[in-house]
Amino acid sequence: MKSKVKSERSRIENLATWYSKEQLDIDKQLIYFGYKSIKPYFRGSQGLELGTGDGQMTKFLLKDFEELTVVDGAAKLLDNIPDAPNLIKIHSLFEELSHDRKYDSIIMAHILEHIEKPKDLLILSKKWLKPKGRIFIIVPNGNSFHRLAAVKMGLLKHPCELNERDYKLGHRRVYIKETLTKDIKSAGLFIYKIGGIFFKPLSNRQIQDHWTKEMIDGFYELGKDFPEYAAEIYAICTIKK
Repeated sequence: MKSKVKSERSRIENLATWYSKEQLDIDKQLIYFGYKSIKPYFRGSQGLELGTGDGQMTKFLLKDFEELTVVDGAAKLLDNIPDAPNLIKIHSLFEELSHDRKYDSIIMAHILEHIEKPKDLLILSKKWLKPKGRIFIIVPNGNSFHRLAAVKMGLLKHPCELNERDYKLGHRRVYIKETLTKDIKSAGLFIYKIGGIFFKPLSNRQIQDHWTKEMIDGFYELGKDFPEYAAEIYAICTIKK
């Protein structure tokens, strides 16, 4: 068990270099779109962010909570996030996080696709949620239009097959609405709302190199009309209906 935990820590630290070497501006824009999609549904003044990346989501969340606790397994990522009066940083694997604090809102954006046992994390996160709190999930969508096109082009065998970028990012899976719903419900959580973020017909690099801001903003709005085929899925969960 100790060697497995050590291996996971090493894996997370190694993957952290992606943010400094390969992250695109459009990647950051998509994080903002994810934030915009879930922000109206935040609860309370105490927030918990599981997984920070390089802090793109964190800097937005700091404006919404009187106290924001962030947890990440990569020390170098936490170190690069500027300190703030209402920010608490914890360097830990999620499954090793042991405290009895409870939060109004728990945000796990782009986490479930990375970890070995997503259902276990969802069950664990219930311990940290206040009775009327909400859990906010964002994951990549296997039925994204650009993945469906990749299958037609022969680049993927099926929409949820991991591609080169997935492996660089450390993805272990790609979700569709049905598989995400299954994990959420099997963890004993209820879905308050589920939707899509950004209609993405091309790769991130193609969009960054050739699209205008107006096009990017327009396709964010279009994703609201076609959530089944959007680039990402968001789900807002509760302990009780």
